[in-house]
Amino acid sequence: MNDIHSDPSFVDLRPRLVRLAYRMLGSVADAEDVVQDAWARWLAADRDAVRAPAALLRTIVMRLCLNELKSARRRRETYIGPWLPEPIVEVEEPETIDDITLPLMIALERLSPLERAAFLLHDVFGIGFGDVAGAIDREPATCRKLASRAREHIRAARPRFVVTKEHGLEIAAAFYAASRNGDMGTLRSLLAEDVTACTDGGGKVPASPRPLVGLAEVMARHVQLAQEFSQSPSLLIRYAVIDGLPGFITVESGGLMQTTALQIAEEKIVAIYITRNPDKLRHLDSVSVQ
Repeated sequence: MNDIHSDPSFVDLRPRLVRLAYRMLGSVADAEDVVQDAWARWLAADRDAVRAPAALLRTIVMRLCLNELKSARRRRETYIGPWLPEPIVEVEEPETIDDITLPLMIALERLSPLERAAFLLHDVFGIGFGDVAGAIDREPATCRKLASRAREHIRAARPRFVVTKEHGLEIAAAFYAASRNGDMGTLRSLLAEDVTACTDGGGKVPASPRPLVGLAEVMARHVQLAQEFSQSPSLLIRYAVIDGLPGFITVESGGLMQTTALQIAEEKIVAIYITRNPDKLRHLDSVSVQ
């Protein structure tokens, strides 16, 4: 048995394992690689002696992720411009949905690897601290402290204002129309005074080298963009929920695919997250036109 799809016990767990690895690493490609590596180790294990396959596979994946984070963090230290996790376009599959939004993913980057692991396993995936301890090789009491510290660090990133999917996508549609049509009055009415805009180009495509902060700065940039859109119109692929936030997928000047995700609070857009780095969008080819 050497096909990853030929083992029902692994196939059933695979979406959850990929989701866990993605939440740890912020990279779809790295998450897929980790789960593939876990599959190889699962093949080599004495599975007749394994009483809890899910726990063993979680442990394998988590330890591989902790190792990967060491090199991933070194790479991010030399990353050009703002770094955003690879965007995930939500699908209607319950096993792939959790309450981690893009702002929370960014906040997770500020945690230590062990804090991140304890928080994700316990608070997001509902794993008891006894099993968390086994997965990250720490005592249960230590895992409780790690998760508690993580909650304190990321408390501000937790969404305080719930926006329904339908209403969020309505705001995304209004933002798209106003920004592409050069309707600066409508655009201004959609944005909060303290709005921020962050664009991840990875040094590979044109992008703002730092986050834009405040309504004046964000509006000034959109005045420039409106001129660019008038000369090279943006092509809307579709509206979508991107890492828990309403947004849209487009093709911009030069054939560049782009995702835009909007954080909304009290009916205003408080943050705009744009991913343009082509390396982070390859996995969207199969979902972008659905």
